Amino acid sequence: MPAPTRKVLGRLSLPERTFVADALRTETVGGVLLLLAAVTALIWTNVPALHDSYESVSHYHLGPEALGLDLSIAHWAADGLLAVFFFVAGIELKRELVAGDLKDPRAAALPVVAALCGMAVPALVYTLTNVTGGGSLAGWAVPTATDIAFALAVLAVIGTSLPSALRAFLLTLAVVDDLFAILIIAVFFTADLDFAALGGAAAGLGVFWLLLRKGVRGWYVYVPLALVIWTLMYNSGVHATIAGVAMGLMLRCTRHDDEEHSPGEQIEHLVRPLSAGLAVPLFALFSAGVSVSGGALGDVFTRPETLGVVLGLVVGKALGIFGGTWLTARFTRASLSDDLEWADVFAVATLAGIGFTVSLLIGELAFDGDQALTDEVKAAVLTGSLIAAALATVLLKLRNAKYRRLYEAEERDEDLSGIPDIYEEDDPAYHLRMAAIYDRKAAEHRRIAELKTAERLAEVTGGAGDEDGRRA
Repeated sequence: MPAPTRKVLGRLSLPERTFVADALRTETVGGVLLLLAAVTALIWTNVPALHDSYESVSHYHLGPEALGLDLSIAHWAADGLLAVFFFVAGIELKRELVAGDLKDPRAAALPVVAALCGMAVPALVYTLTNVTGGGSLAGWAVPTATDIAFALAVLAVIGTSLPSALRAFLLTLAVVDDLFAILIIAVFFTADLDFAALGGAAAGLGVFWLLLRKGVRGWYVYVPLALVIWTLMYNSGVHATIAGVAMGLMLRCTRHDDEEHSPGEQIEHLVRPLSAGLAVPLFALFSAGVSVSGGALGDVFTRPETLGVVLGLVVGKALGIFGGTWLTARFTRASLSDDLEWADVFAVATLAGIGFTVSLLIGELAFDGDQALTDEVKAAVLTGSLIAAALATVLLKLRNAKYRRLYEAEERDEDLSGIPDIYEEDDPAYHLRMAAIYDRKAAEHRRIAELKTAERLAEVTGGAGDEDGRRA
């Protein structure tokens, strides 16, 4: 008997659907705040009367100099607040590896290959653009990351009812993106190493892991330890956000029999609003403040470094993710879900070209020391992300009527059990509940029919006859 054909981007399991819905709900709110922060930064920077105050605030230094932490506000946002963002990303990745879609190697192949292709092709596009144009290759990693919060904010603004399978695919892509982005930062953007500080950070992570294994509880234990680990990691020369993702990966994300939620899920539920609602928007506020003018925007399309970023985000991301998905389906003999078409995959791949938060961070690291080029690359990230968002909006809107029907089918709960009907179709109790509902409806319709029949007969009987005694 031949093995059943595996479906690509098919219906999620109920637990996975619930988790994805909760995660995306928070990220969507955070994405709207991210958009507001970015717009605020652009206004703050480009209004002449406000420009100097933006520079003063973002370059204001505070922190203990003895610990090597006398940093500017913008530096604190990039190295400190983004550690919280990567901590959540680490938990997400750990959960996906042990309890989510990445647990099954066959299911994991699709988002992993798609994400890798979605990072490799933009890097290749950037490299080719700068090799032919004589630009710097230092920014090859800038267009490789997807910003899930920004992408979800776009979905919220345009009002598309994207099916849960495509939303989960986008979320998983971004999680894998974050992992490889942090590896790129660790390997390619690490300054001279301080091995003593690095050893201290490693020892701190060892203590963190041991406490978790022993079941020690209490934020008053872990928060001070996390601050020590972050400080040592920062002073080691390795980007401090590595500490965040490392601690996130150490949390247990599998449930014991007596647990409703694993420790990782509980902590993620607590920290994700802080990450999405505060850390990432504040980073955007102090990173997206670039001068925008007609000439500056024109330069984005003429300078090889900035053109490479725009093409990498808009063209490279779409081709890489779509190509990786198609090749995975082709060589694993999987078929696309009956509810979707390849045009839907391409639209989501285009949406993944929104590379805001991590792209801005990598841009700062890649061109550190050249503030003018750093600002131009930031403008290129904003431009490329906006173009990708506009293209994705058009493509998704063309299919929105179909998405709305799929979404309504996913949400339908006629038996009012709290579980969508499509997840109960194999449960006899569901069909008994539906039979009882239809029996009640049928009885009500029979009662109404009998009542209307009686009323009609009464009207006919009461109004019978005319002046000569004949029936009406």
